[in-house]
Amino acid sequence: MSEITTAPQRRSTATDIALIATFTALIAVCALLPAFPVGPVPITLQTFAVSLSGAVLGAKRGFLAALLYLVLGAAGLPIFSGGSAGLAPFAGPTVGYLIAFPFAAGLAGFLVERLPRRRIATSIPLIFLAVICANAVFIHTLGPLGLAWRADMTIGAAFAFDLTFWPGDIIKTLLVAFVATAVHRAFPALLPPRQQTHTELNSPRD
Repeated sequence: MSEITTAPQRRSTATDIALIATFTALIAVCALLPAFPVGPVPITLQTFAVSLSGAVLGAKRGFLAALLYLVLGAAGLPIFSGGSAGLAPFAGPTVGYLIAFPFAAGLAGFLVERLPRRRIATSIPLIFLAVICANAVFIHTLGPLGLAWRADMTIGAAFAFDLTFWPGDIIKTLLVAFVATAVHRAFPALLPPRQQTHTELNSPRD
């Protein structure tokens, strides 16, 4: 009996590890794609991959995927923006953005896990709002604070500089919402089951 009950658990753990590793690799690839230099912090696709990790994998696995990316980069793999590696990026102006990645992915996943997923018309805007809120809470807060600390900026100047990233992040977040919605519909069991309200249980499916 123990072998029967533990086999699905082993398969689930192996699947989780594979998904975390896959999205860690996606974050790394997006970091290594050509960036647009804007002052001390370049514009990259990292935030797209980080947000997608949380929106697709959920809070725990999204957090771990982004955290593993930081651990591997800090250990010496050249997977940070521009091919940098080691602890130097954590002493530079991007430190706040890097530290924010796992928390933003985790919060995005936490919020997305609790959203209704049955209607495309509502799923896309709700995921967009969940991800943009997560990014605002962590990436666009810790990022500027890191700039103020390591780039010799005032806090006001750092937050003003961070506004440069908002237009691109809105576009990337919209893309995350479309991709995550498609993944959820193709693989509905990928996220933990959501508690449905009585109204939702009795509403017609699309």
